[in-house]
Amino acid sequence: MKIERLIGIITTLQQKEKVTAPYLADKFEVSRRTINRDIEEICRAGIPIVTTQGTNGGISLMEGFALDTTVFTEQELSAVFTGLKTLDSVSTSRSADKLASKIGAKDSLDLIDHMTIDLASFYKTSFATKIELIKKAINERRCISFRYYYNKGEADKFIEPYRIYFMWSDWYVFGYCKERQDFRLYKLRRLWDLQISGEEYEARAIPDDKLQFGSHMTDDYFVTAIYDSGVKYKLVEEYGPDSFTVMDDGKLYAKWGFNSADDALPWFLSLGDKVEVIEPPEMVEKMKSTLAAISKKYL
Repeated sequence: MKIERLIGIITTLQQKEKVTAPYLADKFEVSRRTINRDIEEICRAGIPIVTTQGTNGGISLMEGFALDTTVFTEQELSAVFTGLKTLDSVSTSRSADKLASKIGAKDSLDLIDHMTIDLASFYKTSFATKIELIKKAINERRCISFRYYYNKGEADKFIEPYRIYFMWSDWYVFGYCKERQDFRLYKLRRLWDLQISGEEYEARAIPDDKLQFGSHMTDDYFVTAIYDSGVKYKLVEEYGPDSFTVMDDGKLYAKWGFNSADDALPWFLSLGDKVEVIEPPEMVEKMKSTLAAISKKYL
């Protein structure tokens, strides 16, 4: 990652009087051209770096310039390494270990022993592979193809990938669909047979409204229901301890908003006989018809 490399270069210059571009290129496993761009960016950030040519030439910090070696507090280092460890949970690389080694802060990994964030859950192998392939495609500006499964069936997709998102407790790739001629969001767990195409693409400008994910979702379809006390923990987990009223008989009364009746249905079905939908009438009928259809399968 670029930020790791920039921090690593600055730290290396603090520790050594002078280094060469080939040395930095080899240390950080990038080209000399990339190192030259990194040096320019560090200079623009206000850190004076001197580059000299010749036999004894090299790259060094300006004489007399002292960079505060405590630029990162323990808390800040902990945050940095926690973030990297989190990304490592869905990656085939070990970014946190590599950064700690490069900046001489191996002991800093001890700062995050109290926190572990695993974004891959049970799907690390497939997620890591998909994410690495999509990252590679984005960096190289190459299209990707995959088989996608959704509520309307399944289809082969061919898109220009732009970003990877983790939101709503899941992973997505955001890209431009060639067939639909529009930007779309695809859930990684629903796409398979992912491949990078040989076709390159020119980056498109992304309209702001296309990045307002979930803006079309509302919660103005209100459903009233009574729950058994045994599922109280589920209500607290989903909506909080103040989201319902305890009735005289110990049951729980709640009125919550959903995006639609179809959106609400899976929630109520997941609670089985521990919930009774009271209103609106069409939601009650939807529950009845769905349960009747389920019942027929077991007759």
